[in-house]
Amino acid sequence: MEQETIHIKKNKNIPFNKILNVKLIAYAIGILLWVEGGMLLLCMGVSLLYHEPCYKAFLYTTIINALVGSGLILYGKGADTWMTRKDGYFIVTVTWLLFTHSGMLPFLFSGHIPSLTDAFFETISGFTTTGATILNNIESLPHGLLFWRNLTQWIGGLGIMCFTIALLPVFGGGNLQLFSAESTGVVHNKIHPKISITTKLIWTTYIILTGICFALLYLGGMDIFDAVCHSFSTIGTGGYSTKQASVAYWNSAYIEYVIAIMMIISSFNYPLMSSCLQGKCRRLFESGEIRWFLGSVTILTVIIAGALFFQMDYSIEKAFRKAFFQVSTLHSSSGFSSDDYNLWPKFTWILLLFAMMAGGCTGSTAGGIKNIRIMIVWRNIKNEFKRLIHPNAVLVVRTNKQVVSQTLVNTVSTFIVFFITCAFVGAVLLMALDINFLEAFTCSISALANTGPALGEYGPAFTMSSLPEAAKWIMSFLMLIGRLELFCLLTIFTPIFWKEW
Repeated sequence: MEQETIHIKKNKNIPFNKILNVKLIAYAIGILLWVEGGMLLLCMGVSLLYHEPCYKAFLYTTIINALVGSGLILYGKGADTWMTRKDGYFIVTVTWLLFTHSGMLPFLFSGHIPSLTDAFFETISGFTTTGATILNNIESLPHGLLFWRNLTQWIGGLGIMCFTIALLPVFGGGNLQLFSAESTGVVHNKIHPKISITTKLIWTTYIILTGICFALLYLGGMDIFDAVCHSFSTIGTGGYSTKQASVAYWNSAYIEYVIAIMMIISSFNYPLMSSCLQGKCRRLFESGEIRWFLGSVTILTVIIAGALFFQMDYSIEKAFRKAFFQVSTLHSSSGFSSDDYNLWPKFTWILLLFAMMAGGCTGSTAGGIKNIRIMIVWRNIKNEFKRLIHPNAVLVVRTNKQVVSQTLVNTVSTFIVFFITCAFVGAVLLMALDINFLEAFTCSISALANTGPALGEYGPAFTMSSLPEAAKWIMSFLMLIGRLELFCLLTIFTPIFWKEW
């Protein structure tokens, strides 16, 4: 923040009484709406390829995006190009909301999801890579809409801003503010001084993994369309499927293993994976967070597999595969399912709930609290025990052989407490709508962690269609603040955000 203030003082053209650079915000959002229009045109092409009438829904939505976007670009033309953190937070929040509002229009215009509430819920669940759905007959949707559902998860996985900066680095110095506002986290691993080049490297890695996933799924028996859609939602850790039964539809151990492994890989830190393109693979394998994450997946899988083998008479291979798949899908905050874990021993629900809340690694497409935060807090707890025995000892928390500042430890602890608080408030609001405790609590956590399925009536064998309309709006809000890691969106509602410089 100090560096930002110094820059502002040097720029005499920026008035200090401004709260937001409205023209710059309008210009940026206009460009982003044009980007979404390009995505919609791609889906229109898929509809035309399959001779489906829903191409008109994409065409109409594209025209709306182009008109609104053009108006905003014209209004913002000539705006001061300096972007503050406030501008970045505001642009990110408004863009995610506008993308969702525009993204739901094809569902409404085509008539396949006639309810505004349901269309908004389905779309924001896609962009936030949550994977919760209100559809009870997914196969009835035309190919164009199915492709759009999965494309939203692929774009939303790394983030709308990250995609746009990599594709069109037109925001100049604002690239860093937008990237930082959307990619909030504990640490940011720099792989290049220029943020536009960093995003290109990250997206190159993302595309390579998507291509590998597509090839493996196609070799496993999926047709081209299903393989493309599932590679989008797997690498984006979203979990949307083209089948109502999700991955269980194929009844293929090969496909389950491929998707589970690719979900795990996509839960790694993408900047670290992108370092491999520069020949710096050692950084990836030395990451303490990735080792912690893999250890958590391994321990949970072994315990649950043992329970399925001894208590539910699964074969050894089936018990391991089902446990590994569900731990992978929940730990990576994806929404796939290959088995109904509602029928598993109840103590496994607690383990799956932990996986759901923990999520993946910082800088990944996964949601949740993030493993590095849990790792830091756990090591700080260990230090507190040591401090009881050695009160005068200087004890520090380390990650990757580096000392974590006490300020960062406090920030991490605050985030976890705030995450749990938001989940609790969400559960209370859902219970006020006459939803049972188990369903309300797990739906709140699932939405906030961007996971998808919950427990009970809203588990992997069911959809969210029976939720009251108010509950769907509550969960939509939880999905959005969870995807933007709580503070980005909620800071806009604080009085300090609207104070002048």
